[in-house]
Amino acid sequence: MKITLSVLALFASTSAIADEVQVAVGANFNAPLKLIAADFEKDTGHKAVVSLGTVGKFFAQIRSGAPFEVLISSDKDTPVRLVAEGLAIEVTRQPYAIGKLVLWSAKPDYVDAKGEVLKKGDFKHFSLANPKLAVYGAAGQEAMKRLGVLDAIQPRIVLAENITQAHQFIATGNAELGFVALSQIIGKDGGIASGSAWMVPADLYPQIRQDAIVLSLGKDKPAAKALVDYLKTDKARAVIKSFGYDLP
Repeated sequence: MKITLSVLALFASTSAIADEVQVAVGANFNAPLKLIAADFEKDTGHKAVVSLGTVGKFFAQIRSGAPFEVLISSDKDTPVRLVAEGLAIEVTRQPYAIGKLVLWSAKPDYVDAKGEVLKKGDFKHFSLANPKLAVYGAAGQEAMKRLGVLDAIQPRIVLAENITQAHQFIATGNAELGFVALSQIIGKDGGIASGSAWMVPADLYPQIRQDAIVLSLGKDKPAAKALVDYLKTDKARAVIKSFGYDLP
């Protein structure tokens, strides 16, 4: 009976401190965060309430008072800017993943192993997340500049609001090809789940280091710090790696 009562007391204590944390997350990290958030809730009792979007829009929303407590960013610069404006806690900032850019088409054998399809230009529509708002869009734009094909492709670019919409444009056939995050198209075996793709060489775009940080509204909230810390656990890192990210 004493053991049973002790267990019940411990459960009641854990439930009492369990909380929800409002999380803004870059769209590229949607799939891995779903798995991580489920493990986080099982292991800590805290629940992550997730909003997807682009870092550009999140920055503006946070400045305008959006009720986010954690930012899991698609870049390293937005957390730094938020710290500079007093909207995030510097000591909680940490890298959690290095993103990879991929040229992808839903059509098998359409994208070749060297990305020469970009130079041939025999396509009508090219999907790209808005470079002003989305880190992967900016990376794709830079890759095209370095390859010397941006001017030729520019008139055919279909701008997406974020990397999720960029993927949708290609998946639905509204664009023959475009830039996406590897995490969106990776299969269980580590290869491409469908279509055809070219892994863009890392020297063609700035490194996509992705940082997480506790925002000012989460300063005194244990669940916020717990989520950022959870991204460093072996369990979370294994999930991140399985989606094709490099680990910092």
